Amino acid sequence: MDIDYRLAFDMAPVGLALSRNRTIIDCNQHLCEMFGADRNQLVGQSFQVLYPSVDEYERTGARIAPILNRKGTYADDRIMKRVDGRLKGEAFWCHVTGRALVPDAPHEAGIWSFEDLSATRPVRAELTAREREVAAHLMQGLTSKQIGKILQISHRTVEIYRARLMRKYKASTAADLVHRLMAG
Repeated sequence: MDIDYRLAFDMAPVGLALSRNRTIIDCNQHLCEMFGADRNQLVGQSFQVLYPSVDEYERTGARIAPILNRKGTYADDRIMKRVDGRLKGEAFWCHVTGRALVPDAPHEAGIWSFEDLSATRPVRAELTAREREVAAHLMQGLTSKQIGKILQISHRTVEIYRARLMRKYKASTAADLVHRLMAG
């Protein structure tokens, strides 16, 4: 039996996007539905349209490039935003996995999958861009020192952001904060 790879791409149960230099060159229907856009609104656009802020887009790109170079793949949970429709601008947790198709130039070409986590992890508090980054790393079990190294800020600054998150989520301990973040 012949497999129609285009149909498989279009009907995949996760959002898929092909990229060239951080621009969406193709995407499937599930990605469009997840971000509340039609294909014409996404193809040819920078991935920046899917991020809550330009800063997060820039910092994420800089952070993942060396990892994509070294391993060829990258995955994390991050907050993204809906592009259009009735939920335009809504922030939601998304699991993103990518593979560089040109290992020596990680942003040159890639394939990315997106899984909407909002059903199990709603965004309940208004967070700044940096708080979202710190929260994502806390959920991966990283320490303040590890997060500081990744984000290129001091571990004391990370602790300040963690304290803000604890207040916003009304958490009493770091473990309670992670639990509340995971629950939304």
